[in-house]
Amino acid sequence: MVRRVLALTSGRTAVAILTLILLLAVLGPLIAPQDPLATGEHPLASASGAHWLGTDHLGRDVLSRLLDGSRVSVLGSLEVALTALAVGALPGILSVHLGRGFEWLTLRLADTLVALPFLLFAVAVIALLGNGLTQAMLVTGTLVSPLLYRVARAATLAVARSQYVEAALISGASIGRVVRRHVWTKVLPPIAVALAQTIGLGFIIVSSLTFLGIGIQPPAPTWGGLLASDLGYLSHQPWAPVAPALLITVTVWAANLLADTIRDVTGEAGHALVNSRRAHANRLTKSDPDPVPAGGTR
Repeated sequence: MVRRVLALTSGRTAVAILTLILLLAVLGPLIAPQDPLATGEHPLASASGAHWLGTDHLGRDVLSRLLDGSRVSVLGSLEVALTALAVGALPGILSVHLGRGFEWLTLRLADTLVALPFLLFAVAVIALLGNGLTQAMLVTGTLVSPLLYRVARAATLAVARSQYVEAALISGASIGRVVRRHVWTKVLPPIAVALAQTIGLGFIIVSSLTFLGIGIQPPAPTWGGLLASDLGYLSHQPWAPVAPALLITVTVWAANLLADTIRDVTGEAGHALVNSRRAHANRLTKSDPDPVPAGGTR
């Protein structure tokens, strides 16, 4: 699947952008030119050699704060996606195989999570557990887990009716072995699509919560927090929100583009598209065995 994704231009573009964002999360705090928390004597300064993106209202270097805040933003979105994967996808697969009691319970929990007012519930739980990134992301990942639950359950239902799964169960294979050997490989593509979408969704949620000051306490930098603080000084720096907004938009777009590419290459339409492109390329590389002479007839 990875090779088929990278064979398409959209897949390579999405992977390149997400890799760059991941590198920013890993190396950003290390390559920040200045201390992101240090205030300066020149607030709201324009871009210059000393401050490539200018300074904020407290004189802090904007570029350093963007680089340092990338780690929190990226780790938060990944934490949301992994929590949703554990809370949603795994129960979705097991709900098909562990009997009607477990199926009924997980379905009711998924319906309950969908019905909850997301922001209100997240704020209430964070207020109860404390304002921290881990608490915020665990709650957020749990609230978005019904997406992965439904995708995993639908894919597993289609596989569970296949003859080779029934034969494995009749021969005495355990549920765990059937899931590992027969079910997981078949449901992995739709789960991968949903997981890529959840990463993009998680990035929007992380940015929204930090925009509201939830999960991270100022002055710790985040892309959402930078966007919120910049909006208060638009009359002085109308260009200030562009950088954090652009980073958030590009990251979410790349995650959704990766999800679309995985869907294309793993579906029937995707296989037909790849095969048609290969056939077209083969036709172009083959020479005509009986070419028509210039100005003549066969």
